[in-house]
Amino acid sequence: MSSSNHNTFSLRSVLEKEKLNGSNFLEWYRNLRIVLRQEKRDYVLEKVLPEKYRSNAPQSDKNAWDKHYNDVVDVTCLMLATMNSDLQKQYENVASPIEMITSLKTMFQEQARTERYQMVKSLVECKLPKDAPVSPHVIKMMGYIDNMGKLDCPISQELATDIILQSLPSSYDQFIMNYNMNSLTKTLTELHGMLKTAKPNIKKGTPNVLMVQGGKKFKKPKQRQGEGQG
Repeated sequence: MSSSNHNTFSLRSVLEKEKLNGSNFLEWYRNLRIVLRQEKRDYVLEKVLPEKYRSNAPQSDKNAWDKHYNDVVDVTCLMLATMNSDLQKQYENVASPIEMITSLKTMFQEQARTERYQMVKSLVECKLPKDAPVSPHVIKMMGYIDNMGKLDCPISQELATDIILQSLPSSYDQFIMNYNMNSLTKTLTELHGMLKTAKPNIKKGTPNVLMVQGGKKFKKPKQRQGEGQG
């Protein structure tokens, strides 16, 4: 098997693993475009197949039309093969990828908008109750953020960090202030780890809440006796 054929097979397996089922249209469509781009066939999703050439047409025109036609057939079959059985029955007589995608967008984009709205609602309403475990809370929010990307509405890491920090109760104010003052840039996984480390001190109500600087932790120095008094 050639390297090119192996790459094509590997990419197509992504579509075959996550078949279109009515609830994953945006993700399926994004994967379809990636596969077709790698195969140099993505043009069939936008370029209409012209009328068939006349018998006296130049050979180059005949070859171009034949290739376009074959690509249309191959992509149509690929799309059908990566749908569930109910959708296959609905679209098995549709001969054009463009027609099929147009219909699918009409059918599922409203559903995707509704799902996206509900996901945003869940994300902004997700708040950590006082004294509740922080780890499950952050993991849940990371799941919401990941789902937004799957709904074709990705959230930047910086904004995702702000959303997670905003969801914490006032007992985390010192942690948040230290995080922002040090202009830290952490992945969500790293932020999750930092919050897990800080949680025991926050739960105890320790005034010297762990500070963060350059990814390392240090305690706020105690005020010496007599300082701040006057």
